[in-house]
Amino acid sequence: MPSSDSSSGPRSALWQLWLVLGLGLLATAWLMPVNVKSLNTALLREAGRGSPSVSRFGRDLLEIDKPGPAALVLEAARKIGDPGAASFGVSYDSFAQNHREMLPWGGWDVALEPLLIGRNAAAPSESQPVLRFMVTQQARDNLRRYLAVSRLPAVQTVIKTGELTTTQRFVPANRPGGQPLEAVILLTAYLWQTERLSAPLQREVRTLAETAVASGKMGELEDFYLDILTLGKRLNWVQLSELLRTTNSLGTVGQFAHLTRVAPEHLPVIYTAALMTKSADSVAHYLIAFGQPGAEHLQLAMTFGQGAVDQLVQRQVPITRAAGPEFEFGAGFTLRHPEVALIGKYAAFLAGIFLLMRSVDTKLFRSVEFALRGAFPRMGSGVIAAILTFIFFIFSEPFLLKAAPVSDYKIKLTIPIIGSLSAPAATTSLTPNTMDITTILSITIFACLQVGMYVICLLKISEVDRQPLAAASKLRLVENEENLFDGGLYLGIAGTATALVLQVLHFIDANLLAAYSSNLFGIVCVALVKIRHVRPYKRKLILESVQAKVA
Repeated sequence: MPSSDSSSGPRSALWQLWLVLGLGLLATAWLMPVNVKSLNTALLREAGRGSPSVSRFGRDLLEIDKPGPAALVLEAARKIGDPGAASFGVSYDSFAQNHREMLPWGGWDVALEPLLIGRNAAAPSESQPVLRFMVTQQARDNLRRYLAVSRLPAVQTVIKTGELTTTQRFVPANRPGGQPLEAVILLTAYLWQTERLSAPLQREVRTLAETAVASGKMGELEDFYLDILTLGKRLNWVQLSELLRTTNSLGTVGQFAHLTRVAPEHLPVIYTAALMTKSADSVAHYLIAFGQPGAEHLQLAMTFGQGAVDQLVQRQVPITRAAGPEFEFGAGFTLRHPEVALIGKYAAFLAGIFLLMRSVDTKLFRSVEFALRGAFPRMGSGVIAAILTFIFFIFSEPFLLKAAPVSDYKIKLTIPIIGSLSAPAATTSLTPNTMDITTILSITIFACLQVGMYVICLLKISEVDRQPLAAASKLRLVENEENLFDGGLYLGIAGTATALVLQVLHFIDANLLAAYSSNLFGIVCVALVKIRHVRPYKRKLILESVQAKVA
């Protein structure tokens, strides 16, 4: 007894130390801005720090005389609420007032001179889609004469595809009504001639053109022409040229054309992101994968700057909006070493839970007669900490178990009609991506109830062990508490039933994970109590009873 009293002071200080360290590690783990399948806003803020904003990026385009792309960037800046959008708008209006001749084409380009020969003096003073110029008889004649002397074999091959009559979506170019296809073919050849296509895109177009001429069938090349038609009806010359410079595949051209049809309201944001990241492929892939929520995530990233947009499309994950304060101090390290930060986050949570459980054990279970007490802090706390860490991992990753909603921007296998290319498809409402607060609260309550039941069972075993009775009597007392030791299962079933009833009554959002987590916690609690504690203790009592009879 004296030794027990003398050790009470150090023991008290020890459990308090473990409690403080455990809570500190848990707070650190909770605030670390790193996730497996999503990107925290703290990381976006860190990635965008010091990088050009959307309005700054637009000013840079104006400074190199590209008002066409700058106009779309200005729309994007206004849409996301960029603080510099107002001053940028003043600069753009001033530029447009002083250089009206550049607006129809979106800028000036020496490659435009062949198209301007004999052009009507009463030219428009606003931005015009490039196909509105190309489709005129005068522009097509000028282009045809200019490209006829081209020494590039690929350009001549593209022009030859205008002689094919095996089209499915266009009227053949050499027949009445074939002006749209002829204009698109000449535009494609002109883009190649003036080096407006990226090298990978050039290779793909050349392969399709050569295959079409050799086989006498348009095939997949007609799909590309349809995509150029869609983009050419919405973008002026410089806008289209700048976009195709950052596009490395035919698939991306098709995706951008599809996005301009189904989500024209997001065209300024999508276009700006493609130019800022210099990768239309990554931006299109992100939007096709995540749909309307992806467009909103892209807008959110833009508010932090060019670096944030680069990070988002590079990672190809949705954004997690933190429910509480963010650990800004660790954002820079997390951004540079995401794998190390992720391991550190869950290691901190594991250690924090372990120290908390050990603190509780040291405070509640002090009986030196309880032989299992010494094993519990090392083994029992570790098991509980591992289980709770796994649960924390599931709950802190909102996109881990939840199936991603079907994107409303997915490309469908339909044959569009040229006359209806401008009609946007209906979009679905935004699907929430993160776990709602009621679900998190329900799961937390169920977990706390089971932890409480676990502690009650251990206290009961400790109480029986301290009784001044023979081992046989203690064994009967433990057997008498079997219903208590099964209490975790009863509590789990009751929690599941309660959650389902509340979901039916619409008090909480419908979520099977919230309901069945109660059963899961109950199974874990009973397994720990009976396998880790009750069974070894009963074995100990049985052996003591046998020894007593022998003696």
